Amino acid sequence: MTQRAPALAATLLILALAGQAGAAPQTLGARSDEPRAFGYTVGDVVTRRIALEVPSGLRLDEASLPRAGSRGRALELQRVALRKSLTGVPEELQLDYQVFLAPRELRVLEMPALVLRFEGSPREQQLRIDAWPLTVGPLTPADPSPREGLGELRPDLAPPMLDTSTVRTRLAAEAVVVLLLLAYLAQVYLVLPWSARRRRPFGRAWTALRALPDAPDAAQRRAAYQQLHAALNAVAGEVLFEPGLARFVARQPRFAPLRDELAGFFAQSRAEFFGSGPQAGDMRWLLALCRRCRDLERGAA
Repeated sequence: MTQRAPALAATLLILALAGQAGAAPQTLGARSDEPRAFGYTVGDVVTRRIALEVPSGLRLDEASLPRAGSRGRALELQRVALRKSLTGVPEELQLDYQVFLAPRELRVLEMPALVLRFEGSPREQQLRIDAWPLTVGPLTPADPSPREGLGELRPDLAPPMLDTSTVRTRLAAEAVVVLLLLAYLAQVYLVLPWSARRRRPFGRAWTALRALPDAPDAAQRRAAYQQLHAALNAVAGEVLFEPGLARFVARQPRFAPLRDELAGFFAQSRAEFFGSGPQAGDMRWLLALCRRCRDLERGAA
């Protein structure tokens, strides 16, 4: 029994010390494990740990905790972590801030102060955690070395040049083909019709008759009849008179609708050239006949 007494005493002492260590604190308090206050640049994450000493009977109002995502102009609170004991008593608060300021010279920032509320007995209490300073430096010195490549911003590199010789050659060949096609179309639809109109007998006669005045004299009237006679002779391939009109229409059936008008033309022409006394032929009728002959001639080309 004497030999067991010291061991029992040691055990009782250890249990007493453990109970004293695990006892709840008597007053509300906090101990901050602050990060270093210097040597930060934009993008760095700074962690602040606060050990809480909460007496029994008090409960943390978690609505008083700061919210992650709140951002000032320089610091953003990215993470809020609250560690609790097995009995639910808060033991440690961890706050992670990220630096979003890129100053041109050294700046002093502050991790903001906190006020935590605790509810319970003997009364509601508040715990203030003071602000903590940080110094943030620029990414580059304000006055870099004047050596080449370390001074002012260098101009942008020119974009790499692509070899476009194949594309240019293809475009040139396509342009030549397009020009040839346009020249062919212009020849077919512009030059040839214009040249053919100028060569057509009734086309030339229409141009000449259209230039006559509204009241032509005798010489101008006879010149108009001669123009129309010349056109008929050129189309017929011979000197055409009224007896040969039927043969002309048989060989040139496109003029069949004008057979009676052509017969009238020969009658008026005979009166103009071989009648007794001056004749006053209807020049508007003659001009209209020449235009209809020109239209038939053009439509058959």
